[in-house]
Amino acid sequence: MKTNPNRLDHCLVAALLAAIVGLALTCAVTTADAAETYRNPIIDANLADPAVVFHDGTYYLYATGEVNGDNGCRVYTSKDLVQWERGPVVFRPGQPHVWAPDVWRDPSSGRFYLYYTANRTVGVADAEGPLGPFAVRRKLFDKAIDAHLFCDDESSGADDGRLYLYFVQLPGFRIVVQPMANPTKPVGDPSVILRPESDWETRNGHVTEGPWMIKHDGRYCLLYSGSGADTPDYAVGYATANSPLGPFTRADHNPILHRSEGLFGPGHGCAIRDRAGHWWFVYHQKRTDRREWNRFICLDPLRFDEAGRLHAQATCDSPQPAPTVD
Repeated sequence: MKTNPNRLDHCLVAALLAAIVGLALTCAVTTADAAETYRNPIIDANLADPAVVFHDGTYYLYATGEVNGDNGCRVYTSKDLVQWERGPVVFRPGQPHVWAPDVWRDPSSGRFYLYYTANRTVGVADAEGPLGPFAVRRKLFDKAIDAHLFCDDESSGADDGRLYLYFVQLPGFRIVVQPMANPTKPVGDPSVILRPESDWETRNGHVTEGPWMIKHDGRYCLLYSGSGADTPDYAVGYATANSPLGPFTRADHNPILHRSEGLFGPGHGCAIRDRAGHWWFVYHQKRTDRREWNRFICLDPLRFDEAGRLHAQATCDSPQPAPTVD
């Protein structure tokens, strides 16, 4: 039987197109499935105390750990808060025991400022971009840890772009607030706004630390961690105020993140919005219920109810709805 070469060519082209379309559909379904859910940990490395900043379509994560005995800081990048790529070391201050980095971008200058703890002092470094390298600008406070910069510029009215640095004073693990004239210059003296008093904050050591400020419906919501960070009882609570300077009132349903069956020591994290404006909490969990420092990075949603109360639930190794990326 004689074969029509043109007919054969058309059949081959049709078959090839069908295969390509089928492969594309398969990939699309796979990608969609992957984007719909995630499982903790999102970074399965020995990291802790994460801080995340969003810039030009990319999330940048900085954390304690991994850099030669904690003498520096590495960055991780992501487009969706779930899949993270390990990046370069962006900060080496020349001091050991560096932890709890927090990065803030100044909208007026475009520069990035990194607040860090080194040998129980708080300092600030800066860089032109989120990938660094960050250079030390100055030491800010002695006997201090866990600094976080908050800019009150989210809306009109009382929000005027003022800067506030929240950190922890030692000894005593008291959370304080320090008004700032600019990213590197304090104004006046810090004021104590929280100290370890509640049962969950004093279960294994008297600790309030890891402050992180967000604002919701005109109220200031200070997330923080309590109890010993190396223990399974480490947990997260929050307190609210009408001013970034306080006075702050603890939530009556604290802690909002805490240990559960097979889940240990959730704490010290940051709040970040996804592309749809939903709040998420990026934090660490411990690997075991022993007193040790082996931790990994996790992600779970934050939710405000109709009364303005904040809720969260720590998860591990179970599928969860993923953040919005479009």
